[in-house]
Amino acid sequence: MARRLESRALTYVAIEGPLSSGKTALATRLARKLEGRLILDRASENPFLGDFYRDPGRYAFKTQLFFTLSRYMQQETIAQRDLFHPLVISDYLFVKDRIYASLTLDDRELALYEKLAGLMEGEISRPDLVIYLQCDAATLGRRLRERSGDRSNRISDEYLVAVVEAYNYYFLHFEETPLLILQAEDIDLILDERVVNDLLEKLGEPHSGIRFWNPMARPGGDG
Repeated sequence: MARRLESRALTYVAIEGPLSSGKTALATRLARKLEGRLILDRASENPFLGDFYRDPGRYAFKTQLFFTLSRYMQQETIAQRDLFHPLVISDYLFVKDRIYASLTLDDRELALYEKLAGLMEGEISRPDLVIYLQCDAATLGRRLRERSGDRSNRISDEYLVAVVEAYNYYFLHFEETPLLILQAEDIDLILDERVVNDLLEKLGEPHSGIRFWNPMARPGGDG
C-alpha cells in the first residue's frame, strides 16, 4: 500500500551511487511506496557510450557532453510540480557528471566542461535530500558480471576502483544539501522489504548535514 511522508514532507529526493549500486531499484521502490513521480536516468540512450568503452580517450568528451545535456533537459521537468505526485524521486543527481568528467577528461576538456556545467547547474533544482549508496569496487564488479547483457567485460577493475574513490571523496565533502550515506554492499535493495521500510521511516525524520546508515548493523538502527 502506498504511503505519504508526514508534515516534514520532502518534495525532491535524489539517489546516487556508482554504476550497479542499486540506484534505479531503490528509486523505483520508493516512488511506488510514496506515490512519487519517478525520474530515471537514460544513460543507455547515449549513442557514444559503446565507443567510450572501446576507446575512452577518443570518445570521453562526446560521451560526457551528451550525458550532461540530456540530464539537464530532463532535470528541467523537476521544477514542474505535479498535483497528483508532489514528491519527485530521481535515480541520479545532476552533479554526478562532474565526478565522471574528472576521471575521463583531459585538462583542457575538463576546463571547458566545467564552464558549461557551471552555467547549467544554476538552473537545476536542488534536492531536499540526497541518498548516497556506498559500495566497494569488488561488489560493483560482481553485480556487473551478474547482469545479463551488460558491458561489464569492457569496464576494468581499475576504472571501478577509481569511480568508487571519486564518489567517496565527493560525497564525504558534500555540503549542497542534506545527505544520507547508506551502506549498500550487503543488502539487496530490490528484495529487502525491511530495509526499504526502515528507510521510509528515516525519510520522515528531520534532515541536516551528513548522516551515515548501515541497515545491517541492527534493525532500524544507525551504523
